Parts: sequence; structure tokens; C-alpha cells
Amino acid sequence: MTQDEQYLDLLSIFHYVVGGVLALFSCFPFLHIAVGVAVLSGAFGGNNPPPPAFGWLFILVPAMFILIGWALSVSIIMAGLRLKRRTSHTFCLVVAGLECTLFPFGTVLGIFTLVVLLKDSAKELFSNVPAVESRF
Repeated sequence: MTQDEQYLDLLSIFHYVVGGVLALFSCFPFLHIAVGVAVLSGAFGGNNPPPPAFGWLFILVPAMFILIGWALSVSIIMAGLRLKRRTSHTFCLVVAGLECTLFPFGTVLGIFTLVVLLKDSAKELFSNVPAVESRF
């Protein structure tokens, strides 16, 4: 096993970890959704209740953040799987670039992934994969 293969295997594991942590942290806006539902149901009634638009704002914006976080998390986990199988070099490069926005761990992982994937010896590993293994 070459050094590049070892690096790709390690990066694959770290992609699984960062993807899982991102999926977990993407669930925190559910607290805001609960507040929005409470506003719409009248739990914050009293003399001067907040307008319903305030409740919808507390539901729609966090829902968008949750969906984006989960989509990015799935993409990161898929990139980890593709790094392990040595397929979809371009997809892995794009996801590594997107990971750089996730400070601090995603940034470090994204940069290390870009450094390894841009080496010519790593590109050759991706080009030597049989067509049977490239279904994901």
C-alpha cells in the first residue's frame, strides 16, 4: 500500500466523522422550529402576542439551515465513500472545496484533501479503478 493510498484511506475515515458531526450539529435549529411552532400555536399569547409571520420566520429559516446542513453532510459522507473506492475524483475535489467553509475541522480536512487529490500520483489511483466499482 502506497503512501497516497494510506492518505486517501485516512481522509475517507475523517470524511465520515466530519459528515456525522455536521449532521448532528445541523439538528440544533430544531429548537428554533419549536419556538416558531409555539408562536403559531399561541403559547406566547398574553396581551400583545407576536404576529404569525414571526412564527413562520422561526420555522422556515431554521428548516432551510437544517436541509442545507444535511445535504452537505450526505455529500461529505459520499465523498468519504468515493475516496475509499477511488472513484469520482472531481466530485471529491468539489466537496473538499465546500468543506473549507466549515471552520475549523472542515477547513483542515478540505485543505488536506485538496493537497492529496491534486497530486499526480493520487490522480492515477482514481484512473485505475475498474468500472464495476464505480456505481456510487
